[in-house]
Amino acid sequence: METALKKLRSLISPIGNAILGSSGNDLQVTQPEPDVMLVSPTPQGFKRRVTDASGAAIETVRRRIDALGTKEPNIVRQGVNRILVQVPGFDDTAQLKKVIGKTAKMTFHDVHPQVSAEEARQTRVPFGYKIYESADGDKGAYLLREIPVVQGSDLVDARPGFDRRNGQPIVTFRFNNRGARLFGRFTAKNVGRPFAIVLDNKVLSAPVIQTPILGGSGQISGHFDVKEVNELAIQLRSGALPTPLTIVEERTVGPSLGADSVAAGEKAAVVAGLAVSLFMIAAYGLFGLFSLVAVIINLFLIMGVMTLIGSTLTLPGIAGLVLTVGMAVDANVLIYERIREEMRNGKRPISAIESGFTRAFGTIIDSNLTTLIAGLVMFWLGSGPVRGFAVTLSLGILATVFTAFTVTRLLVATWVARQKTSKIEAPL
Repeated sequence: METALKKLRSLISPIGNAILGSSGNDLQVTQPEPDVMLVSPTPQGFKRRVTDASGAAIETVRRRIDALGTKEPNIVRQGVNRILVQVPGFDDTAQLKKVIGKTAKMTFHDVHPQVSAEEARQTRVPFGYKIYESADGDKGAYLLREIPVVQGSDLVDARPGFDRRNGQPIVTFRFNNRGARLFGRFTAKNVGRPFAIVLDNKVLSAPVIQTPILGGSGQISGHFDVKEVNELAIQLRSGALPTPLTIVEERTVGPSLGADSVAAGEKAAVVAGLAVSLFMIAAYGLFGLFSLVAVIINLFLIMGVMTLIGSTLTLPGIAGLVLTVGMAVDANVLIYERIREEMRNGKRPISAIESGFTRAFGTIIDSNLTTLIAGLVMFWLGSGPVRGFAVTLSLGILATVFTAFTVTRLLVATWVARQKTSKIEAPL
């Protein structure tokens, strides 16, 4: 007993660090009776585990919502054991609850080679094994080894797809090096025997191993539709929740509560657009008007692509649009100033216009490429409103380069072609 107590107490670790100091231990080992040992978490240890689980759950939920598209979710902790999830622009609450509420803990288990689940129920369950129900109730139950062959944490990727043989929706998965090694070793030793794929303590399928699977990848098949395999792939890619989530309150809020903020953002966009319009017309005359037409087409392109990819336009997105207007005009300013410079050097207007568009191209690409890289990094590393801003900024840069060298150039070329004289005065 003394040796056992000593070994158990060696598992205790302090809570805290060298800088902040220790605030207690995570576990306590007591001996309420001479032949009984009790290992339990301390209040400080229990609180730390709840805090860690909440933090991990927030990151998992965020990854799952981000995989649905750019929705700019707001996910914060409330109190000790609650998480507030706000997803603007997403109307299908049933799908949202299904995606974020499922634990999605996947494991791969060995099936008992001799005893079935029905026989184990009538006699006794062998040591080290456990009866798992099938996700499809018609397939009954399975007697599986409790310790899994491969953990779901070894999954590095999961994607929806279709079976080449029958065209049924499936989920393809890929293990990391450790999982691939364990999976390959197990399948090589158990050819001809079934193994079970378990999700949240329910057996999805129990296929028979035909050949050793040494590539570290496989597929999950079953009675799935396309929507279900997409949701399952999202849940597996984002990782399992550390604990099941229970939805205690649900609200659907209309946009009227944020109407004042949206109105303020729209007002700022209109004022910025008018100011830019006045400046361009005053500085470049007719060519400035051409630039404004290109900017309007630019905005339509951005909104069209955002609609196509299902991105939600919120206040950070409006800020990105306002910034895009300035950047689009900046590209045209570089072109027009280049044309002016060529005309001051003695070139004729048509040659100056051609040189202005040609020589300004490299400068505009260089200046916008660095901003595009920053936008892509924000989308990759950021979340929520940061990703929304990054989406509109990145799309705005691509649309700016396109409109500056197609729309603006087309308008200028059309104006030149309609001049009835060979001597043209550029209105700059």
